[in-house]
Amino acid sequence: MATLLAAAAVTLVFCAPGYPGEAGDAQPYLDQFAQTVAAAAGWPEGSLTAVYDPTESGGLARLASPAAGLAFVPYPFFVAHGEKLHLAPLVQADVTDTGPRQRWKLIAKRGRVKGPASLSGFTLLSTAGYAPQFVTHSALSAWPLPRDVRIEATGQALSALRRAAVGDPVAVLLDQAGATALASLPFASDLEAVAQSPELPVAVLAVVGARVPAARARSLREALLRLGGEPRDAEILAAMRLRGFVPTELPGRTAVP
Repeated sequence: MATLLAAAAVTLVFCAPGYPGEAGDAQPYLDQFAQTVAAAAGWPEGSLTAVYDPTESGGLARLASPAAGLAFVPYPFFVAHGEKLHLAPLVQADVTDTGPRQRWKLIAKRGRVKGPASLSGFTLLSTAGYAPQFVTHSALSAWPLPRDVRIEATGQALSALRRAAVGDPVAVLLDQAGATALASLPFASDLEAVAQSPELPVAVLAVVGARVPAARARSLREALLRLGGEPRDAEILAAMRLRGFVPTELPGRTAVP
C-alpha cells in the first residue's frame, strides 16, 4: 500500500493570471513537460500530469483539488496565495529573455507624477493587480502608495498605457518584458517610468502543502535543476518560454539547500 501511495499521480497546476494563452493551446506542451520531468526524476510513467488555467479563480479552484500537488505560478500569485495554500517553493523559473529575476516598473504620463503623493486618486493597473500585497509590499515597497489608490488587474496593458498617455488618472505597473517593449510604442515619449521594484523572482514552482512526499519532491527538484542539458529538453523548455530552473532565492526566505 505504501508503494502505491508513493507512486500516486500528482497534478502540476500552471496558473498565469493576466497573461495571454488558453488552456487548450498549452496542453500539448504541458504534457511533454510533465512526461520529461517525471522521467528525469525517476517517477513512474504517468505519475505526473499538468494542467493550465489563465485565471486567478480558475487556478485556485484547480489547486483546491487533493491531486494538485505542485503549482507553477508567477511570483505575484505566490505572494498573494502562497501562505494560504501552504506553497513550499522548490525552484525558480529561468525565463527566456528575462532570466530568473526581474524588475517591475511603474509607468505614468510624463511629468505628471513627482512622487507617491501624486498618485492620490489614481487607479494602478497591472497584470499583477489581482495581488495587491505584491504591488504594495514587493514591487513598490519603497514607494508607499496613497490610501485612495485603486489597484486593479488587467490583461490589456496596451490599453492601460494609452489611457495614461492621454492624461487619465492611471498608472501602469509593468513586468520586465512589458517595460522593455514600451519604447516601441508610438506614444512612448508621452510616458515615463517613475518607480522601479527591486529584483524579484519571475515565477516559482512549489509543492502544495504535504501532497508530495519529501523524497519525491527532492528527486523532482534535482531533475528540474538539471533540465535543459539535453537538446530535446531544451526544445521542450523553449516551447514554454523557459531556459530552465534555478535554486530558490525568495525575498525574506532562506534558499532551499
